[in-house]
Amino acid sequence: MKSKIEIYKETYNEDSGPGLEAINLKEKELYGDQEPTHWATVVPYELGGEDPLWAVECFASDKQKRHFHYITLGFTSLWYDEECVEDETNGFGFELTFRYTPRKDDKDIPPWPAGFLQNIAKYVFKTEKGFDDFHYMSANGPICRGANTEITAFAFFTDQEMVEIDTPHGSIKFLQVFGITTKEYTDIREGKDTVRRLIERHRIENPLLITDLDRK
Repeated sequence: MKSKIEIYKETYNEDSGPGLEAINLKEKELYGDQEPTHWATVVPYELGGEDPLWAVECFASDKQKRHFHYITLGFTSLWYDEECVEDETNGFGFELTFRYTPRKDDKDIPPWPAGFLQNIAKYVFKTEKGFDDFHYMSANGPICRGANTEITAFAFFTDQEMVEIDTPHGSIKFLQVFGITTKEYTDIREGKDTVRRLIERHRIENPLLITDLDRK
């Protein structure tokens, strides 16, 4: 019987992106042949660039209601890497997603969520601390810089459509980011509420937990 590394070498080469291919396959499962909007990092992080993620992609979705579904690429090992073949979890073990309902003044797919997700990545790569279901964090201001919104913090939970996948470099969970208000964040901090209860309440009328900057 061939070992994992032998099968890996036979299947892929140094120009391959085994991790990326696995994520793209999941995206295709949800969105078919839709071509995503793609924001790529110009200077790779390992070469001194400021943005840790390789890219952020965005798909248009009509599920529940019209919204944009952003997906990160870079918290996990995307490219050929023989050292990752025996890993149980790929990289940090997760990629992030974010669902956003456009505002009236959003003429095109807005790029700001890509920058927002890159800022979360900067924190993760700097501290080497990852996230998991029902973690939460303050954005120290509106999650969309300069926007008139009460959404100033965010919580994490497993994306109900993307969920989790296996890759040649280990498993990946897709953690969705959901924008929460200043009051909701304060209530959690003070022990008056929990992220789990908050998420469960919002799911009643917002099953996909799409972030709305106009929500009070």
